Amino acid sequence: MTYLNSVTVIGRVSQDPNIRYFESGAVKASVSLAVRPPYKAEEPQWFDVEAWGAQAEVIANYVRKGTGLAVKGELVFDHWIDKNTGAPRSKAFIRVKLLELLGSPRERQESGAATSEFPTPDLATIANAQF
Repeated sequence: MTYLNSVTVIGRVSQDPNIRYFESGAVKASVSLAVRPPYKAEEPQWFDVEAWGAQAEVIANYVRKGTGLAVKGELVFDHWIDKNTGAPRSKAFIRVKLLELLGSPRERQESGAATSEFPTPDLATIANAQF
């Protein structure tokens, strides 16, 4: 039996990325994506996204609040024990395997690009995961 863990999300970055550099030379970028549901009356859904290596560098250099981002990755659960209460905690996030920058609304207006629900990427930066 084959198990598949694949998630694809297209949304907007809700705040500037959190970038961490480690002594080992590794780099990690964390962002939160807001995904608007098809009916505007509904609240957006929020997804935490984590990228390492080349994708983290792309996020550090090109992604800011409002940037459109398409990510494909795997759903990961982080588990820990709360230091204050001793209760078990967990959090789901998407670990990036493929990243595509879609730009910000301002960049599309400045370039004269047509707006749509899923805009055509106006930045030619795509970072593929190295397996």
